[in-house]
Amino acid sequence: MTAPQTDTIDITHHNRAAWDRQAAQQCAWSLPVSPETIYAARRGDWQVYITPRALPADWLPAMDRAPRILCLASAGGQQAPVLAAAGADVTVLDLSPLQLAQDDMVARRDGLALTTVQGDMRDLSAFADASFDCIVHPISNLYVPDVRPVWRECFRILKRGGRLLSSFYNPVVFVGDRAPELAEQGLIRPRFRLPYSDVRDLAPEELAAKQDRGDALVFGHSLDEQIGGQLEAGFLLKGFYEDEQPQPRFLIDRFLPTFLATYALKP
Repeated sequence: MTAPQTDTIDITHHNRAAWDRQAAQQCAWSLPVSPETIYAARRGDWQVYITPRALPADWLPAMDRAPRILCLASAGGQQAPVLAAAGADVTVLDLSPLQLAQDDMVARRDGLALTTVQGDMRDLSAFADASFDCIVHPISNLYVPDVRPVWRECFRILKRGGRLLSSFYNPVVFVGDRAPELAEQGLIRPRFRLPYSDVRDLAPEELAAKQDRGDALVFGHSLDEQIGGQLEAGFLLKGFYEDEQPQPRFLIDRFLPTFLATYALKP
């Protein structure tokens, strides 16, 4: 195995391919909702998830006004079709064409009107200023090295009074050494500082192994970047909650909620 050239890694290309692979394998975030879920949403019985538990109902705009909603880095046939069935005018932007294909499939299957756009969450130039009433942005910004452009673009394309509903990991999950033998012993050993970067912080052989497996490259943003970055972009924080990982991937998941969600408002 050769050591990677970290200064020449095309992160966008690599992560697009990684998510295409996950979509083909139908991972948890690539399983389209059922026809029964769409039927229920059309009758007013629906929920949207950006963490394991449903979003609070009052975080979302009223559907009787057909709000324009952007599902940002949110393809996979889950949030967007439900919102479209509930009455919203929905656009989905995602880096992965196979993830977007899941939304297109549900739209064809269930006769839904929604728009899919392939693109990078940091560049929303496809959309004019003040285009949307709401942005739904589930856990995904760990796949870009700098999250602040995401918040700035979200602020730009939202109307005044628009809502940004986001989720991300508690950055503590990126601090610990991931050696399996430590987890087997019930030990958490801090190894990495925040903000974290696979490209910068993994040993060359670890990074090469991750690339060879086709795993997505991730970046652990600090709370200053995640929440402070939203405030710097001009948002006001209106809501916040923590959520538990129902199937712990890391030892730390057993001791505190590692999902965070924010409701930010463009004044």
